[in-house]
Amino acid sequence: MMKRWLAMIAVVLSLTGCGYNDFQRLDEATKSAWSEVLNQYQRRADLVPNIVATVKGQANFEQETLTKVVEARAKATSIQVTPETLNNPEAFNKFQQAQGELSGALSRLMVVAERYPELQANQAFRDLRVTLEGTENRISVARNRYIQTVQEYNVLARSFPTNLTAMVFSYSPKPNFSVQNEAQISTPPTVDFGAPKK
Repeated sequence: MMKRWLAMIAVVLSLTGCGYNDFQRLDEATKSAWSEVLNQYQRRADLVPNIVATVKGQANFEQETLTKVVEARAKATSIQVTPETLNNPEAFNKFQQAQGELSGALSRLMVVAERYPELQANQAFRDLRVTLEGTENRISVARNRYIQTVQEYNVLARSFPTNLTAMVFSYSPKPNFSVQNEAQISTPPTVDFGAPKK
């Protein structure tokens, strides 16, 4: 009986020094951060029907732009996200891509809306635009928190000796957000000041 207790104490002591508890803490932290990302994406998706309805009221508004927003929202909300998504790089990338398409479609919609003074004067549209901008900021904050938490988890999963614990308990590194247009961002912008004025 005493040997069994000693063996259990030895196991507990060895687990505390190998990062097991840190894996538990960081796994929960990544799930919590991911939930906040999803909440903010859902908040944005819920705004889209109101934005589309307001813009539809504008005569001659570009139908193709509206259609792309509606389709992008449908695609983004059709992806089933589960806790396993965090451990599946392919599903994670598919989700990220769909959200990126919705971001792009909404950006194009706002650019096109600039051409319609009546729409810019519409108080409901202005309120929705402010709400959308606030939501995009919240998404950015939530994503940054998730990125930092996953980075901490992944460093733990890859560092020695905690990588041994990761192997034993199947704690594989988690996928993280990536830059969608990395090649475009790394290309310096072209600046053209035109011909000098006389």
